[in-house]
Amino acid sequence: MESDDSTGTYHSIVAPAPAGLSAIRNIGIIAHIDAGKTTTTERILYYTRTIHKMGDVDRGSTTTDYLPEERERGITIIAAAITCKWKDYTVNIIDTPGHVDFTAEVERSLRVLDGAVVVFSAVEGVEAQSETVWRQATKYGVPRICFINKMDRIGAEYDRVFEEIRERLESNPVPIVMPIGAGPEGSIGEFRGLIDLIRMRAFYSHADDMGDKVAETDIPEDMAAEADLWRERLLNSLSEADEEFTENYMAHLEGAELTEEMIHAALRRATLAARIQPVLCGSSFKYVGVQRLLDAVLQYLPSPLDKPPVVGLHPKKGTELTRKPKADEPFCGLVFKITSDQHGDLSFVRIYSGVLKAGDRPMNPARDKKEVCSRLYHIAADERIKIDEASAGDIVGVVGLKEARTGDTLCDAPHPILLEQIEFPETVMSMSIEPVSSADKGKLADTLASLAREDPTFTYKVNEETGQTIISGMGELHLEILKHRMTRDFNMKVHVGRPRVSYRETIKKAVKRVTGVCQRVTGNQELYAKVTIDLEPESQPKGAPVVKFVNKCKAGDIPAEFVPVIEQTLREEAKSGGKTGYPLVDLKITLVDGSYDDDSSNDVAFRFAAADAMTKALEEAGPVLLEPIMKLEVVTPDESLGNITADLTARRAIITGTNQRGRLQVIEAEAPLEKMFGYSTAVRSLSQGRASYSMEPLQYSAAPDSLLEAILGT
Repeated sequence: MESDDSTGTYHSIVAPAPAGLSAIRNIGIIAHIDAGKTTTTERILYYTRTIHKMGDVDRGSTTTDYLPEERERGITIIAAAITCKWKDYTVNIIDTPGHVDFTAEVERSLRVLDGAVVVFSAVEGVEAQSETVWRQATKYGVPRICFINKMDRIGAEYDRVFEEIRERLESNPVPIVMPIGAGPEGSIGEFRGLIDLIRMRAFYSHADDMGDKVAETDIPEDMAAEADLWRERLLNSLSEADEEFTENYMAHLEGAELTEEMIHAALRRATLAARIQPVLCGSSFKYVGVQRLLDAVLQYLPSPLDKPPVVGLHPKKGTELTRKPKADEPFCGLVFKITSDQHGDLSFVRIYSGVLKAGDRPMNPARDKKEVCSRLYHIAADERIKIDEASAGDIVGVVGLKEARTGDTLCDAPHPILLEQIEFPETVMSMSIEPVSSADKGKLADTLASLAREDPTFTYKVNEETGQTIISGMGELHLEILKHRMTRDFNMKVHVGRPRVSYRETIKKAVKRVTGVCQRVTGNQELYAKVTIDLEPESQPKGAPVVKFVNKCKAGDIPAEFVPVIEQTLREEAKSGGKTGYPLVDLKITLVDGSYDDDSSNDVAFRFAAADAMTKALEEAGPVLLEPIMKLEVVTPDESLGNITADLTARRAIITGTNQRGRLQVIEAEAPLEKMFGYSTAVRSLSQGRASYSMEPLQYSAAPDSLLEAILGT
């Protein structure tokens, strides 16, 4: 921050942009719901002059929340991409949702981003979804910086939230600014500005000029001692995280100069290595601290060149391949998001290497088909800027892809590579849906297919026995918004049933050597096949297939060409459901034996035999119903703690901890989803509207026998 010693327009301390990929930042803004992500993004767009008038979440006028549902509810539902310029650097930003029902948007965004800004409320601190997005960023190795927002609110505490980031997220936060005061205007010790702990100067900005002008002064005398302590914390943390800086710091203690450039360079090295997370603070709503945050994005978060080469497999040989972020490498990109509108699908692609031009026909190795990239766009929320080509490091919109799905790779046909897929959580809630007019059945199927292409956490199926269509998603809000989209975007009139839990099923015990036989005549053809399997329960590691298949059949017992048919049939049987009708999970199926006849054995015969073996094995193994368990966090005043705890116990919840957050109590619990319908109304009633809660899927666990008996009607 540089200005004269009074007041002047904000000047960045960032060095001029280097050439090429070094001047690109692909970042996500992630946080718990209501921490201020979208407001922060709106301020960034204003200060970078991407927009000339700031929108407001409460008025439904923000740039990145452009869907009618987002503007009506004041929440982000889909991740919106937008490009802006700051000090000649190109910053591609993805503003992600904070609500747990839309966690897939965060997951797929972090898969393709180079860095992230994690926003925390200075009042609420580290919340449930803060932990979730932090884990997701760690999973994909995304370096991040922290922004403690809402310093102007009652109850804002920088120190407390800083410690929560360190303890609850098991991270290594390093302060680079500290607040001057905390709380609303007019309060004792109100939030007035920032102290830059690197330059050791104070900076003030004001809402009347929307933060455009910044006053730089000496640090207030009454804060000098505290600022020295925070700076010492910065330097000590940095010396522990970066060896080169340790030498500089030791020399400094003996009298050598410690320059700002040395500190910035060490912060960058340690951040890129994920050894630290720089922490800033401010109030996006009051226009304080956002420009300094932008500087930190350029200074400490990686360019595409700072990331290691992307790793994939040869689609046919299975050998490991890498692609460097260079334009002269073979083209390679990942489809991480698809949106549909009246003009067709728009696919968002992160380009990792090479160049993609409009009209190119890249290979989609996951589908073993060539795609057509008719048109390329840079995306600015709901606006499209047509471009002729894009290269390594870019995030672009592509029109024309027919076969691609979220997580698919696009690459040069002569140099095929298959990148790792994106993992998404299991759906936990479902409901029935049918068109008001029977003439719209075909249109409903097309609409559901379009929504499923967009959203990998939305699934649908038709119950073959009842003909009923069942849609599944991540929660009540997710399904409600999907229903509204059908009405608003696709002009569909539908009836929906009540939301219900998406259970799963596994088996009670292992069974050995269960044989299925096909011995019948179809038309004029005799069919014969025999399949013997072992079936056993097996807990799968997170991200592994829910059904594991192992072939231990001796060579010659069953011809090799029939084994894939048997595996596919067994998996289909598991997916279509066991005794309860719910999909089977945590299962290991071993093919141990079989027999065939040269004249009467074929694919059809082995399908019948495999299905027969699975049916018999499931009957013998016995069913175990699995129900989704939710991780729950309730924030409540002291006086409502007893009522809320008693209510949770009545809902079969297990309370795992309670702790103090400022003046409020935080209850952490694990509760079955089946008992949590309508909880938002209950928690408001129990606390006179003063408590809030957040909930996210945790795991599937065995349900009580009474629930299984009720489903089976026994």
